[in-house]
Amino acid sequence: MMIDRQARKVLFETVAHRVIASADELTDLDRAIGDGDHGINMRRGFEAVLAAVDELSAKDLGESLKGLGTTLVMKVGGASGPLYGTLFMSLGKSLKDEVTCEQAADALAAAIEAVKARGKSDVGQKTMLDVFSPVLGVLREGGAGLSARLKSTARAAAENTIPMRAIRGRASFLGERSIGHMDPGARSSALIVDAVADVMEGFA
Repeated sequence: MMIDRQARKVLFETVAHRVIASADELTDLDRAIGDGDHGINMRRGFEAVLAAVDELSAKDLGESLKGLGTTLVMKVGGASGPLYGTLFMSLGKSLKDEVTCEQAADALAAAIEAVKARGKSDVGQKTMLDVFSPVLGVLREGGAGLSARLKSTARAAAENTIPMRAIRGRASFLGERSIGHMDPGARSSALIVDAVADVMEGFA
């Protein structure tokens, strides 16, 4: 798949609009088990991405992803800014404009490890990793209907954080009381996967 300037712009705009449109939902989720600012912070970060989208998409895919990550680190704040920034900056280190499914999987695997290191967290601790890890598994499989499978896997993975007890992040301070609530970072991650999968399908 060739991700040219137009595809990069559509990709960034689609992701940004999905996150911004869901800001209130993300804030409500975070109000239950966090600081209540996840949606506000993510909206601020992706509004900054939209404001710079022409400049970002003019660069090659790797540099544009690094730029997106840097923007999120600077604008999102809180715990999410550095984690999402790390995710996108790591993806930018290995992805070129021409991307195969295998290359995308390798890049996501490296990005997941970078996020683990940055957040001192792992899969099963009620974080964004609980979405990206199963999504990586689907990406490794490839094959027909990939976009639909990525979307359904991401949505289900976010839902699967509801019965988990938080081990990392602000929610971990609640202990058992974190059980019964969806992790807001998992939900925002699922929104991003959903948007990327839609764009992939459109440009495939």
